Amino acid sequence: MSERNCLVANDWVCGEYVRTRGQELVDATVQHLGITAASVVIGVLISFPLALLARRARAFAGPVLGVTTVLYSIPSLAMFSLLLPLFGLSVSLVVTGLVLYSLTILVRNILAGLQAVPQEAREAARGMGYGPLRLLWEVELPLALPAMLAGVRIATVSTVALTTVGSIVDYGGLGTLIVGGLQSDFKAQVLTASVLCVLLAVLADLLLLGVQRWLTPWTRVGAPARGGFRIRGLRGRGDTARVEPEKVA
Repeated sequence: MSERNCLVANDWVCGEYVRTRGQELVDATVQHLGITAASVVIGVLISFPLALLARRARAFAGPVLGVTTVLYSIPSLAMFSLLLPLFGLSVSLVVTGLVLYSLTILVRNILAGLQAVPQEAREAARGMGYGPLRLLWEVELPLALPAMLAGVRIATVSTVALTTVGSIVDYGGLGTLIVGGLQSDFKAQVLTASVLCVLLAVLADLLLLGVQRWLTPWTRVGAPARGGFRIRGLRGRGDTARVEPEKVA
């Protein structure tokens, strides 16, 4: 059977579908990427201060972690229904729901990363005259990056998958094509959109993994299995310092 007739035969694999519906696939992919990126970025911006709050006092840790966990447990249809009066049938409805779902992953990983910073690194920085903000920015954040970026990777892959749920309000990116194909029994559309969704998740994870390895070279394969950290810098006003791994014999 010719490739052109695969549309008539409703085959799962059909190159003619990709050629004739290319713009539709591109538009859905761009919408999927935009919703995912916006949700993860906003989620990080909200999660970071929440993690700092949870770290500051145990009285805040329980409520913050508890609320984010409860939000994650709410079914997507119920979540969107609860948000519908606030945002209507819009892309903001989908992004807000995805942001709320990402909080439990991001807050826990950011908090875990900050709590794992060696106490000796903090004490050394304070001994050099670091204030709280400089200590956070120049010492704690670099050391917490591996756990934080791991959380971003998990949240991103999860959000790529959850974005498809936005199809119920016609803002699901590739999910809208998948649902439309299922309703019309259009096999090529279902398979093509599904494969693209999987590829987006894989590529996003690989891209973030590359960023993580670039920002945290001490975690690469071949790095010392045991080690500590040291703060290099000069004493005095205007001096800079940097945190780097140190081998331990």
